[in-house]
Parts: sequence; C-alpha cells; structure tokens
Amino acid sequence: MLFDFFKKKQETIPEINFSRIKTDLHSHLIPGVDDGAQDMEESVALVKRMRDLGFTKLITTPHIMADFYKNSSDSIRQGLELVQEELVKRAINIEIAAAAEYYLDETFENKLNKGDILTLGNNYILFELSFINYPKNLFEIIDTMLQKGYTPLLAHPERYSYLSGSLENYERLKDAGCYLQMNTLSLTGHYGKPTQKVAEDMVDHYLIDFLGSDLHRMKHADMLLKSLSMPYVTRLLTDYQLQNEML
Repeated sequence: MLFDFFKKKQETIPEINFSRIKTDLHSHLIPGVDDGAQDMEESVALVKRMRDLGFTKLITTPHIMADFYKNSSDSIRQGLELVQEELVKRAINIEIAAAAEYYLDETFENKLNKGDILTLGNNYILFELSFINYPKNLFEIIDTMLQKGYTPLLAHPERYSYLSGSLENYERLKDAGCYLQMNTLSLTGHYGKPTQKVAEDMVDHYLIDFLGSDLHRMKHADMLLKSLSMPYVTRLLTDYQLQNEML
C-alpha cells in the first residue's frame, strides 16, 4: 500500500506535452537578474523541469525595465553563459539561449533607436506593456520596430485589461504587424478567471501566434504540468498553427 501511495504521488508527463512546439520563448531563468530564478540552483532546477515537460530549446527573456530591472544586453549574455556552463557541468542536455522582455518605456525607445536589442528567432522583439495604463504611443512604437527591421511580439496580451474588452483590439495589433504571445498559464486560471476567458476567446478566434511559459519559479512549472490536461492547451499543442518551432 505504501508503494501504491508513492506511485500515485509521482508526477508523470502526459503523452501530449510541449515537445509538440519544442521551443519556449518566454521565461526568467538567469539567476538574480529579475523576479525569476534567484540563484543557480533554482535556475538549474527550472531548466530540468522544462526539459522534462518536453521542451528541447529555451529562450530565456529577463526583464529590462528602467525603474526596476536595469539589465543590459551584455549582462544578459554574461548571465546566460554562466547558466550554459553550469548545465554542461551537470550534463543537462537542452539548448538555451537568451533575448529579453522589454518594457515599453523611454529606455526601450532609446535602445531601439541605437539598435541595442536582443532579439529571438527572425528578429522578433518580445515586449510588454503597463498592466494599468494604455500606452498612447503603442502603434507608433510598433511602426518604429517594423521600420527598423524588427518584428514586434507582444507578451501576454490577454493580461492587459484595457485590451481584453474587445477582440478587435487584438485584431488591430495583428493588422499593424504585431505578433501575439499567450502565456500558457492564462488558460489555467492562474491569473484569474476573466483572463482565462479572454485567453480562451483568443484561441477560438485564432489570434495567438506563440505560446510561452513566462516561467519564474517552480510553482509555474507545476501549473504547466497541470495545463497539459486542459482542453484549450491540448488544442494549442495539437491542431493549432503556433510558430514556436520556427525559433
């Protein structure tokens, strides 16, 4: 009976897992640089969990935000090298690269004008917005990114309440040339039921281009495992045209 108890407690990865999309493009795995992994042990543990969930490539994306996370392209590259070296030491076989999650502020505009940008895939820039205030220059910045040869990719659009009132807001963004990256955890109710409903509506209307974990800590990895049994996540991983594999 004791054996049966532990057998039930053991986590197993469902047959449908994240190997279907191969690459996770949004996470916070470089230790001590933002609100993600705080030390190397936590970073390595998170990477191992992502590998076990089926991912074969991780593009980690530390925050760059003027008032809180003053990371730079150089500091992110240096942090990535330390993580890569540690993974080699421990024989953890998974590809890991780095870009950034840029907060739309004056610092981002300056970096954009200087060309000091860490991109992912085919010159995608992952950027986020204020959760409170609608940025009046949003479409202007999207246009600037496009003119400079970048591809705008908005992180977790389902979480911005000023956008979620109408699906037309997301259609306008896509029409302007901006791609959309949903957080998997939005479909689990992790950010609240209203966000989950918006996320489901976006899936139903084929508005999502990329799926990302936005992994910060181990409880997020636990929720990712749980998400694999949810119908909308299963749908995204089977018959939905996501672009993660292109990265």
